[in-house]
Amino acid sequence: MSKVLLRFTYFLALFLAYSCSNPLDVSIDKSSYKLNEIRIDNLFNQSTLSGTVSEIKTYYSKIPEILEYQLYYCYKTGMPTDAGFDSSYMDIKSNPYFQRLEKGTSEKFKTLKQKTSTIENGLKRLNIHLPQAKLPENLVYMNSYFASSVYCTEKDIAIGLERYLGENNKVIKELPNETFYAWIKKAMDERYMERDAVCAWIMTHICEPQKDLNNISAFIQWGKILYLTKAAFPNVDESIILRYSDKSYQWAVTNERMVWEYLVKENLLFRKNETEQANFLQEAPFTAGLPQNSPDRMGQFMGYRIVCSYMEQYQLSLSELLTTPYNELLSEYEIND
Repeated sequence: MSKVLLRFTYFLALFLAYSCSNPLDVSIDKSSYKLNEIRIDNLFNQSTLSGTVSEIKTYYSKIPEILEYQLYYCYKTGMPTDAGFDSSYMDIKSNPYFQRLEKGTSEKFKTLKQKTSTIENGLKRLNIHLPQAKLPENLVYMNSYFASSVYCTEKDIAIGLERYLGENNKVIKELPNETFYAWIKKAMDERYMERDAVCAWIMTHICEPQKDLNNISAFIQWGKILYLTKAAFPNVDESIILRYSDKSYQWAVTNERMVWEYLVKENLLFRKNETEQANFLQEAPFTAGLPQNSPDRMGQFMGYRIVCSYMEQYQLSLSELLTTPYNELLSEYEIND
């Protein structure tokens, strides 16, 4: 083989190795970060009131804000030191549906060690990319009684396990359809749990959505949040990162240009309008203004595609991405047909 051919083969191999590498997929081997797992999803499953009170006191020293959230906001029993706790406790503990719900979560989620490990590794990757970023100390699995999927404090991530039982679980099917619409039940999918936990932490502690933004800036802000979530899970399908079904994700990708042209034609990009932002950013059966077979949150999708387009061209660090203004990211947006 000639020297020219050898040299060409060598550089081709280098090019292929570089082009096929994923800059987000960093090694976490040297990370010493540790996430503590705490389970309080069956807190009221004790046989006696005194046993429950004792367990509450034990956990309160570790996760006071989470327990207060669960007992005051989710269960509305208050703390054991509050007047009326005993009565409220007995009301909820004897509620047949609550009993079936606790049984449902305990049966489906006998162990959560693999999910804890996946979330911990995702946070480790964020730590490698963003060494100064704040990370949680505890991962708490709870029963929020459908109050929230994920709730974050200054040092904790709490996951409401009941929100991940799946639409076909019998206790989910029991939920009233006039309150829990079919699209809400469909979103109660276990495969989004790890993504939701890390994404919630990012949006509360690393890249918090700001107020008083124009529409496209708000979309791109969400694009940054989702891109950081992708950095935590670089090998997870983008449909999971975007919290879409495969069908919804394909619709979004196929119709990206149509959605962009709609935003431009309707002069939606640079207006400051809370209703328009809610239509494009919040969960719903579809994105208002677009066809009814569109997925919801298409503003998040468009913001994510804008960020991805920029990062594919310039490969900034995540810390640089966080400080890059929206108009610079927008100026380099390219739609791949």
